[in-house]
Order: sequence, then C-alpha cells, then structure tokens
Amino acid sequence: MSDFETDLTSSDKELQEFLMMEKQKAQVNAQIHEFNEICWEKCIGKPSAKLDSATETCLSNCVDRFIDTSLLITQRFAQILQKHDM
Repeated sequence: MSDFETDLTSSDKELQEFLMMEKQKAQVNAQIHEFNEICWEKCIGKPSAKLDSATETCLSNCVDRFIDTSLLITQRFAQILQKHDM
C-alpha cells in the first residue's frame, strides 16, 4: 500500500471516529433537551415568582434522575469506546 493510501485510510478512520463522537454528542444533547421538557411539564404547573415546596421537591427529584441517567449514558459510551479500541 502506498503512503497516500495509508494516509487516506488513516484519515477515513479519523473521520469515522469524529462522526461517531459528534453523533453521540448530539444524542446526549437531545436527551438533555428531553429531560428539561419532562421536568418542566411534570413539575411546573404555572410559573410564579417563587417555587412552592412541592415544586422544589419535584424539580430536585427530576434533576437527580437526570443526573443518574446522564451518568448511565456516559458509562455506556465509555464501554462502547473501550470495546471499539480493542
């Protein structure tokens, strides 16, 4: 294989990895947007100047679930990348 073909293959691999990472970032951003909508719809009945106790608790629980889910997604992506590198 010539140096040009090797460089092209290397560039193709780098491009594929870049595209995979960008796709994963887009998926994470979509999840964040979805959780924001879910928490808003679930917890905020009508906007007011101050949050009541129930709304504050609901938002706190929703954010906790969001963090748990985000960690799970991040760990899963790390596993996929580790398998991909092997």
